[in-house]
Amino acid sequence: MVFRTDDCGKGRQGVSARVVDCISWPEIRARKIRDRDALLGRNAQWCLKEDVPEHIKDVSQVLQAHLTEREKEIVHCDATSLVERLASRRYTATEVIKAHCHVATISQALTNCLTEVFFDDAIARAAELDRHMDETGQVSGPLHGLPVSIKDHINVKGHDTSTGYIAWAYNTVATKDAVTVEILRKAGAVLYVKTANPQTLLSLETNNNVFGRTVNPYNRTLTPGGSSGGESALIALHGSPLGLGTDIGGSIRVPAAYMGLYGFKASVARIPHAGLRGPHDGMEAIIGVLGPLARSARDLALFCRTMLQYEPWLIEPPLLEIPWKQTVVDGADIPQRLCFAILWDDGVVKPHPPILDALQRTKRALLAAGHEVINWVPLDHQAAWDLIVKLYFLDGGEEYRELQINDPMVPQTEWILNQVPNGGKPFTVRETFRLNVERETFRCRVAAHWNGTKSQTTTGRHVDAVISPAAATLAPPHDTTRWWGYTSYWNLADYPAAVYPVAHHRASQYSPPDVSADITLPQVPRNDVERFVNSQWDPEIYDNAPVSLQIIGRRLNEEKVLGMLNVVDRALNNVHN
Repeated sequence: MVFRTDDCGKGRQGVSARVVDCISWPEIRARKIRDRDALLGRNAQWCLKEDVPEHIKDVSQVLQAHLTEREKEIVHCDATSLVERLASRRYTATEVIKAHCHVATISQALTNCLTEVFFDDAIARAAELDRHMDETGQVSGPLHGLPVSIKDHINVKGHDTSTGYIAWAYNTVATKDAVTVEILRKAGAVLYVKTANPQTLLSLETNNNVFGRTVNPYNRTLTPGGSSGGESALIALHGSPLGLGTDIGGSIRVPAAYMGLYGFKASVARIPHAGLRGPHDGMEAIIGVLGPLARSARDLALFCRTMLQYEPWLIEPPLLEIPWKQTVVDGADIPQRLCFAILWDDGVVKPHPPILDALQRTKRALLAAGHEVINWVPLDHQAAWDLIVKLYFLDGGEEYRELQINDPMVPQTEWILNQVPNGGKPFTVRETFRLNVERETFRCRVAAHWNGTKSQTTTGRHVDAVISPAAATLAPPHDTTRWWGYTSYWNLADYPAAVYPVAHHRASQYSPPDVSADITLPQVPRNDVERFVNSQWDPEIYDNAPVSLQIIGRRLNEEKVLGMLNVVDRALNNVHN
């Protein structure tokens, strides 16, 4: 298909998005990929010398043979360790960024995770930081020299923000940094790549017509998740120590879970969010949040602490003026004996066996550590999904369809747009008011439900946190994601949640868990979605996929959630050791 002049895609805020010469979408895609690959090719010493054959599913260890011992040491540090070692001058900022550029180049070849590449700018910035350190003996900020990768739809000044849309490719070069990016620069971070997100952003997989599909490095037949799937693939391969993602229905937590990473979704208005390019700017019935993906729990706190250290509420008015309380993360105000509630099954889609096994392992570890564990009774999960879908599509999906007039839907876009309610018609203003009332009624019901757990605990308090699957499956085969309810529920409630890794699924060592003493699960599918998800389970299909869970706390209790995540991590580590 070739665009006519009057067909060129509609832009944001009424501004025409002039597609380059109105050429066909495959030509735009070819140009974007060619431009990216040319930038990567400038440093031939970092490129793979030969492609990895398609039949090799697990490529997570390929890069090891291509790195020096010094590079391996650097890229296997978490963000917190890197910051400490840069400050002590064990590493220079230049060698740290070059090591990560090297691995990012390989990661791209293995998973197709990168969009925009600006290595030269990054190396020049790292050299400035090294000069500053040489001249002053001081770091330039709390993230001095730390490489940070950025999800594609987050604005980075001077770089394209196509966000997975053909209509925006080459037409959306950012003139200003997002607030988080501005803070990262002030804090001394080094920015070097942007990473892939899916068409529409409203997807838990990562595929679009601009750059194509991103795959899971542990098993390339599986998805890395979405919409922050480029971030999850890059970080899992050690191509980044810390990345920025966003989450309006699970888009940080699901890719973190599918990659065995840590990911954090705060409550709305806690972490800076201004400066993103995506559909539905100005829609506030359901609001996404920006947050970190990383390889350690402490890195989640490092990111949040840094963001709030710079008082972002002074430049982003919707933010709440709540300074970060690191002492709470470190254990202050967190009782010695906690009570956790486990959500085994949301009443809609039963999780696959490895996830049930991870819940059981976590329960045993917490009990062994002296904590109390009860079952969380699911409340209105199907109703919550039905409501949040209405809030996603208040305009009946009109803006998505406009942006994709000449941009064919990828399968997950087609699936989510088939969920559009109200016969595909926009909701009226009065109907929107009613939906907002439904949302607040739901939030009150969840709060009351949580408060009601006080009668079930022996601590004299209601449960301190809920532990839940992040998804009903491990990372599924491409184009087969069907249920978001385990994550989107907490977006609707606006509760903070963090994902953490538990295990890796090995098909050769698999034995089904017996959770009958913990929970009674349905033996017959309760609906068509559960029937489909049940039919997906085959230990061989998910071989080598990470197994992860999430921990959820009360609204605006971000520090407590990360503090309790540390408790869970310690309990699991003590059992494993």
